[in-house]
Amino acid sequence: MDFNGRSGEMTMFATVAQEGSLSAAARALGLTPSAVSRVIARTEQRLGTRLLLRTTRSITLTAEGEAYLRGARRILADMAEVEEAVADQGVPKGRLRVSAALGHGRQTIVPLVAAFSARYPNIVVDLTLGDEVVDILGGQADVAVRFGHLPDSPLTARRIGDTGQVVVASPEYLERHGTPLEPEDLLRHNCLRFNFRRAEPNWPFTRDGRAFSLKVSGNIECSSGEALAQLARVGAGIARIGDFTVAEDLQRGDLIPLLEEWNPGDREPIHAVFVGGSAMPARVRVFVDFLLEQHRM
Repeated sequence: MDFNGRSGEMTMFATVAQEGSLSAAARALGLTPSAVSRVIARTEQRLGTRLLLRTTRSITLTAEGEAYLRGARRILADMAEVEEAVADQGVPKGRLRVSAALGHGRQTIVPLVAAFSARYPNIVVDLTLGDEVVDILGGQADVAVRFGHLPDSPLTARRIGDTGQVVVASPEYLERHGTPLEPEDLLRHNCLRFNFRRAEPNWPFTRDGRAFSLKVSGNIECSSGEALAQLARVGAGIARIGDFTVAEDLQRGDLIPLLEEWNPGDREPIHAVFVGGSAMPARVRVFVDFLLEQHRM
């Protein structure tokens, strides 16, 4: 590949950021470290700013370097998409990077990915499960499945479903600490909570048709619904989590639903989030359409 042009410089910079060092990037690109260093220096000189802070052992991206990396990844992905579309005449193929939450991904998205791959064998699905929010505009994923109400952004979102919430505890916990008979009883219990920023600090309930909430407390917080369910199963406390996460536990009796009389019936939306528009890759379009199709069945 010719690294003298802008796209070549972007490819090299993205490789350096991915590999974490000039020498590792050089090996990946089949070049010498000095050649990689010269191209990076040339890019920095042309832009008039430092993109990398280099030491003998590692590199760190500056704020300008982070911004350049996001843009470079997006442009390189767009270029690859244009070439694929021209070469394949719109046939869906290529690598599709999908991000989903750990619990919902394992239980719902993974089976759907298996069915999707059978229908579209020319698409390589690169699935990442985790509860962190990936940067789609920065090129970290093509499609992300996200829970809750979304902030305003240039991204496109399609609602593919929703989930309810349920308060649960294990039989062992209830035997040791007693069963809460009304919401206020939770104030005397160890409540397991989410720790991410969009999580509501209070638990909502209804009484006589009127909504109210309680500020519960406990000694364990976690970013994963699956982890909270596991903690509840082993008797660590009471959790309020998505009903899909604990459906099997409730059926087996490993967890007991609590305070259903006061459950407000709130539903948390689930969206597929992606970069839309006329240039949207065919593989993204068919995957989002597939998610909508399967959730409506």
